[in-house]
Amino acid sequence: MPIYNKLVRDRIPEIIEKTGKNFTTRILDNGEYIKELKTKSFEELNEYINAEDDKDAVEELADLLEIIHALAECHGANIEQVEQVRQEKAEKRGGFKNKIYLIEVEDE
Repeated sequence: MPIYNKLVRDRIPEIIEKTGKNFTTRILDNGEYIKELKTKSFEELNEYINAEDDKDAVEELADLLEIIHALAECHGANIEQVEQVRQEKAEKRGGFKNKIYLIEVEDE
């Protein structure tokens, strides 16, 4: 029996159950949950980095966004509040649309 020891989406046990396979799960406490969400974010980011086409890249971005939703909730916020902070930062410092790559800044 393969051992996964990782956070999975909420419906994965239901999907496994429909295959007739036996499985074991447990509910994480809040500290474990945040830790595992952070671990999962690296897993999904790595999958995004290694995506071979736009379709796969968008799939992985969706997974990252799901994790961001969950983490926002863990920190007492919702995605609308995160988006508001993102917009405020974009107004003050800009976004990344202009593709600017900083080479160097002269020290005084």
